[in-house]
Formats: sequence, structure tokens, C-alpha cells
Amino acid sequence: MHTELVSEPGDSSCPNEDFASVGLPASGQGGSLVVLDGVTPPRSATGCLHSVPWFTARLGGALTELTVSLPDVPLAEALSRAISRTAAAHAGTCDLSHPRTPQATVAVARWSGDAVEYLVLSDCALLLQAPDGTVTPVLDDRLARLPRALLASDAIVDTRVRNKEGGFFTAAADPAVAERAVTGSLPRDRVRALAGLSDGAARWAEVFREGDWTDLFTLVRDEGARALVRRVRERERADRDSRTFLGRSKTHDDATVVFARL
Repeated sequence: MHTELVSEPGDSSCPNEDFASVGLPASGQGGSLVVLDGVTPPRSATGCLHSVPWFTARLGGALTELTVSLPDVPLAEALSRAISRTAAAHAGTCDLSHPRTPQATVAVARWSGDAVEYLVLSDCALLLQAPDGTVTPVLDDRLARLPRALLASDAIVDTRVRNKEGGFFTAAADPAVAERAVTGSLPRDRVRALAGLSDGAARWAEVFREGDWTDLFTLVRDEGARALVRRVRERERADRDSRTFLGRSKTHDDATVVFARL
């Protein structure tokens, strides 16, 4: 097995709000990867004393531990338990009902000798490569399908679509949101390699249209995860002034890639 992990902040003066891990059980059988993309809040109050990196570190740490230590627990249940554990860590000091309480988007994969399980919530991405080279993206596209009018301001997003029926869902303080994730599994022999991406890394394909998902996966496989992040930064810098590619709130975003060849 070969794994590679790269996570780079969009701005070196600000903390990286992404989280990434690879978990390998002591038995040496199977493993898991976790990618969280922390949601940067507006400058207004969030009801929480803690930062997004605080939240993603705890949620990601709990999710990594649970996916490895409880291999028979479905990934949605593992995410639910991780959310509950993280919420309990600051329920006594923070308003967890606030729409901007710290939250994250999620991509998780877990493999054993028999199966590869997956879970995606909101705009992280998971790419699965079959033995014949076919790359299948696992995406939760509810946010992308929303009318732009519903994303026109933070107030509209928070009152009408964030963690609401007919909108999109992120991992925040409600463990029930785990049931909203895109989940599934494949026989182990149908997956040769996989990659988890935060949306900052997925920009190469989704925003800048430098290639499709197969092209992106091939770039990571052949040149490495850091090569993808470097290409994203090049396109961000080139587009800094012209803003040809609209719809991105930040010039540079945190970018995370986890690659595993099984």
C-alpha cells in the first residue's frame, strides 16, 4: 500500500482550516482516509468560542479513530458519533444552535480485504479508480445545484439553505446530519486506488476546468499530490486580477489531497 497526503493553507498568514488523515489499523488489514474542509465563517458572531481549526482537528481526530477502531460500524454512524463527541466538547461554553457554529464538509473512505466504503458530505470530493483505469467521482452536489439567488448573501444562506431541507448539509453540531451524506460501498477488487480532495484542491477541475476528474486523478497518481496543489496555485495567481472564473469567494483556498493506492 502507498499513501500520500498534502495539505496547504490558502494564506500562509492564516491557519489551515482543512484536516486530513490516513488511518492504518494495528492489524495491518485495511485502512481509512479522512478529509475535512472547514467552513470559513463570516466576520460576524458564530456563537462559539472556538476556531474552525479547533473544530476540524477534533472532528477529524474522532472520525479517524472511529473508522479504524470500529470497522463494523457504518461510516454514517461513525460520523454521527464523531459529531456528537465533538459537540460535547464545547456544548457547555458555546451556542451550538447558531447557524455558523464551526462546521466542515467531509470525505471518508475505508477499505478492508472485502470492500471499500465511502461517505461524502457537501463539497469535498472522493475519486475511486477501478482496475481498468476508470475513475468514478463520489460527489454531494446539492450545494452546486442550488439557484445562485439562494447563495447571494450569508443571511440568505443561513436562513434558507444551510443544513435545511432542500438546501445543503455540513457536519456541525447535529449528529443526525450524517444520514444526509452520500454513502455506498464497492467490492474491494473493484477499487485499485482512491483520492480525497477538499474543494480547494478540486478547483483544478471544478472551477478552472483544466481537465476532468480522470485527468485530475492521473495528475495526482503520476506526479504526486503536491503537483496538483501547485497547479491550483498557478491558476489562482493567474486569475487573481481578471477573475475570469467567478463563483469563488477566495483567491486562494486551503487545498488538501489524500491519495491511497490499495
